Amino acid sequence: MSRTRTIFLIIIGLALIAILVGGAVFLLLGRQGPTSTTASTEESEPVEVTIVAALSVEPWVSEAARQFNAEEHTLEGHPIRVTVVAMDGLAAMGRYEREEMDPFPTAWIPDSRYLVELVNATFKTKLGRDVFLTDGEYRARPIAISLFAWGIYESRAAVLEQTYGEINWLTIHDAAIAPGGWREIGGSGEWGYFKLIVPHPRKNIGGLAAMVSAAGEYYDRSAISVDDVTDPAFQKWLKELMSSVSDYSSLGAYPGENLALFGYSAGDGGQLLESDLLINMAGSMNRWEPLRILYPKYVTWFDFPFTVWIGPETTALEKNAALEFEKYLLSPEVQAQAVGYGLRPVSGQVSVDQPGSPFVEWQANGVTPVVERTTAMRNPDREVLLALLRWFDLNIAQ
Repeated sequence: MSRTRTIFLIIIGLALIAILVGGAVFLLLGRQGPTSTTASTEESEPVEVTIVAALSVEPWVSEAARQFNAEEHTLEGHPIRVTVVAMDGLAAMGRYEREEMDPFPTAWIPDSRYLVELVNATFKTKLGRDVFLTDGEYRARPIAISLFAWGIYESRAAVLEQTYGEINWLTIHDAAIAPGGWREIGGSGEWGYFKLIVPHPRKNIGGLAAMVSAAGEYYDRSAISVDDVTDPAFQKWLKELMSSVSDYSSLGAYPGENLALFGYSAGDGGQLLESDLLINMAGSMNRWEPLRILYPKYVTWFDFPFTVWIGPETTALEKNAALEFEKYLLSPEVQAQAVGYGLRPVSGQVSVDQPGSPFVEWQANGVTPVVERTTAMRNPDREVLLALLRWFDLNIAQ
């Protein structure tokens, strides 16, 4: 082979190598460009967190979510977007157990921890594992507290105390069955018959809590059983009491609001969640008259636990984003805002004795910043709840 031909072949070979290297670089750069853009896009996509919240805390939680979203919190480069859905605790429990939650919530804030325990027990039987935890970072943690208290119009409360002494479920029952109504009790004949305020148990878990509380005072103990609920004498007493509610359908899920809006036609008073009474106190005073707040012998506490779902329905990123919002709700600033909604904070750094607090504003009406009665009504089990609901459906439901 001549020297000229050899040089020519070398030049051709070098050219081919240059073309191949250039093509490889072009392909590599071409691939890196779109990949980098895609990664940047994925990193900036928001992580959506859906919270199902009990009716009594939903206004506070929704406002906190609005603030949280506006502050543009992020996790691992992803903006966090929180959506809050209002749902009664008993209704949410049923939807979880029937697997009807859509969209599936990242976390649940029910009225009370025992609802979480009931749902978890159901799924543990189905799946052989927990779906809600009691320890670790994902454990159910209370974010606020409220309790059941009597809210009765001042004029009516004065007559009841003069006639019966202490206002409780037993004396309310006596008032409810008085044949002559308020005239017989010592009030005005124009008031008609005593009308009790109790939430509809199928629309607000407060209705069930009221019946459990009534049973506790009837039997004078803090725990009740299915045998207690199905006792004929108790059922007769409870029917006489619950029949004094004027219209369950009109009270619906927000009895405190309806009491403030419709006054005496809605009822004379009842045992409702303290927070509902406090946020509606001004409306009641402006339209009708002040409410007297009284605390029962056996106190029913709601602790509103923030509960993260542990399961494949939500991603690890969504679960951790929910924890970021939980931390936000537990911050002193947001806990202080809860007080304005009539809720008792769980943070030790926040007191109900703060400027503008309804616990201070309505102390003259009986509101107590520190409840001295310490006998707590024990949470009912599933069988007691179902027995009470069945009894209500058969005897009272309208």
